[in-house]
Amino acid sequence: MDERSDDELVAAVAGGDEAACRALMARHLPRIVALGRRMLGNHADAEDVAQEVFLRVWTHADRWQPGKAQFGTWLHRVATNLCLDRIRKNRGGTEDIDAIPEPASDEPGPDRKLEQSQLAARVDAALRQLPARQRAAIVLSHYQGLSNTETADILDVSVDAVESLLSRARRQLRAELATEKSELLRSREMNT
Repeated sequence: MDERSDDELVAAVAGGDEAACRALMARHLPRIVALGRRMLGNHADAEDVAQEVFLRVWTHADRWQPGKAQFGTWLHRVATNLCLDRIRKNRGGTEDIDAIPEPASDEPGPDRKLEQSQLAARVDAALRQLPARQRAAIVLSHYQGLSNTETADILDVSVDAVESLLSRARRQLRAELATEKSELLRSREMNT
């Protein structure tokens, strides 16, 4: 693993250093793909976004200004904006049924795996029902583990606006998942 800082690697990328670009990708790609998958609902689109993000790193590295922002924050901002653009373009599109997340790796039994997969699919479906900015706030804060300040920087809003987005998103997710849970319980009762 390359021990250079992100800023040093970006400077090397600006000079055409492919190894530095690979090091940045190794360091940041998994989180950018995870962000894209949560925002867009499927892995293929997430990989497309990640590819575009790192293409921008390669083509615009000479514009990077160290100290203005953290490189990881900038990457998240670019990825979030690309995801928001795709969401806007695909309004009314169809859901990708192959986007069901993989079960946890602690090897539960088949029934538990199915239950976890179904729950994750319901959460992802509820997440996709959120308005794009609320979805971005939830994904950046909860799934990417970023602070409200970092999320505000990425979304180019105030911290208060992020907190408002998160509050509305949580409320809507709770309502959506509560309705889903009630329907699931009713269907189980009918099947017994």
